[in-house]
Amino acid sequence: MREDQSGTFALGERTVKRIGYGAMQLAGPGVFGPPRDHDAALAVLREAVASGVNHIDTSDFYGPHVTNQLIREALHPYPDDMVIVTKVSARRGEDGSWLPALSRDELIEAVHANLRNLGLDALDVVNFRSLFDIHGPAEGSIEEPLTVLAELQQQGLIRHIGLSNVTPNQIAEGRSICKIVCVQNHYNLAHRADDALIDDLARDGTPYVPYFPLGGFTPLQSSTLSEVAQHLSATPMQVALAWLLKRAPNILLIPGTSSVAHLRENLAAGALELPDDAVATLDGVASGA
Repeated sequence: MREDQSGTFALGERTVKRIGYGAMQLAGPGVFGPPRDHDAALAVLREAVASGVNHIDTSDFYGPHVTNQLIREALHPYPDDMVIVTKVSARRGEDGSWLPALSRDELIEAVHANLRNLGLDALDVVNFRSLFDIHGPAEGSIEEPLTVLAELQQQGLIRHIGLSNVTPNQIAEGRSICKIVCVQNHYNLAHRADDALIDDLARDGTPYVPYFPLGGFTPLQSSTLSEVAQHLSATPMQVALAWLLKRAPNILLIPGTSSVAHLRENLAAGALELPDDAVATLDGVASGA
């Protein structure tokens, strides 16, 4: 592999490296409760920053509170170039269930909880996650909750606002309320419903941040992906991440892991050059998924 050439992209008023880190897997099983190994979780975060990562994705409903408190313990005071992106609109039941938290009071409390647990005076980016369908984008107005976040932005508690799990119509509605600095939807080699949206966002310079870039709770599996990886002397997950980087310049990656070894493997994807024939082969996998 060559030296990392994945580059950077603007996120809000900052510039971040295109491979970041998603903190969700630092919590316990089911993204609930403390990690199995507290010190190992801190080590992953510190290794990420030592390796140059300056974009971390999190939420106070991971745990709940667990990942944000780990981030603060491991990294506070934060490097000057660090961008921490969080999200709101849900809370956790005592049984670990995911529950909507969309009222004005719940959104305000969520922002303050993120501030408190991260040890920040203002949040860099807050993504509003739409919950009309928990499994994917579904139409419905986001005006009411987004207006609450815009008010908190005006108060200086939020610097920038993004959207997650949304449709193009919801993005347009959001832009009528406040500036939208990023969109975070489910997308990877095998799940490509947002192809047209990614291209539209690329044209206006808006970052697209695919969640579950490696398949999430159901890791990507493809014999073709494995064959391409073997030919390139890389892992299948490295190839899947490299394909995303090549897919569009506005894609920012936030692969998550609780392992330092896996973190290093993920970051090394930025140094993997995919030949045109490998890209064409992988595109075929995606179109047939």
